[in-house]
Amino acid sequence: MAERVMLIGSKESFLIRVLLKKLTESGFEGFFVKTDVTAIEAAWENDASMVYYLDNAEHVQPEILHFLQDKLNETDKQIALIGEKTDADDIRRSLPDSLIWGTFIRPLDTNRFIEALQRHANVKAQASNRKTVLIVDDDATYLGVIREWLKGRYKVGMANSGAQALQWLGSNYCDLILLDFEMPVVSGPKVLEMLRSDPDTARIPVFFLTSKNDKESVMQVMALHPENYLLKTIERGELLQKLDSFFLR
Repeated sequence: MAERVMLIGSKESFLIRVLLKKLTESGFEGFFVKTDVTAIEAAWENDASMVYYLDNAEHVQPEILHFLQDKLNETDKQIALIGEKTDADDIRRSLPDSLIWGTFIRPLDTNRFIEALQRHANVKAQASNRKTVLIVDDDATYLGVIREWLKGRYKVGMANSGAQALQWLGSNYCDLILLDFEMPVVSGPKVLEMLRSDPDTARIPVFFLTSKNDKESVMQVMALHPENYLLKTIERGELLQKLDSFFLR
């Protein structure tokens, strides 16, 4: 099956149509989506490669950038940029480098772009065999840190609330959930209860994340029967070792 490529742009210009034709000739299946939150959300495919084609001096609306950042993080994906250097640099100041798999300055070297796209597709194919870990925490900074620690070894999903986690699980699968115990509104224990009550998520292993290590707090956490619990002070190496050991059992 041909690799799908989602090409986002303000309008389906002549240059975009030429690029779509080149993608087809190179064995890809490209499709165009207008720069609009509703349109992108409706057309989003988790398995497709993402490319943003910037028109000259295009001013990208902040809501588009916020949506893309959230969606890329949520689905553990990256996007490529095609455009003038100044336009691409503007986007790079808004999107973290970890969410961008390539930047291609116009006039576009199509052959170089196709070669890079093929490498990106190969990396994605290799990554598809990795386990998926969903991190659920209301602290955006902590989410980002743990994602950076795990992304080289695991596929990573992120949610900043229990509601967002349940929504993510409605259309995605994961092999393990790292769940913040002390979240506001919908607490970690309540999220675990909802997970266990749904046949589709009842068997997903859960590790609680907690900042408390006194005996009473630990007993409270373990009384809910998660697969394990981790202190939020855990170091990168120890976290990876614990996850690796769990998946090797």
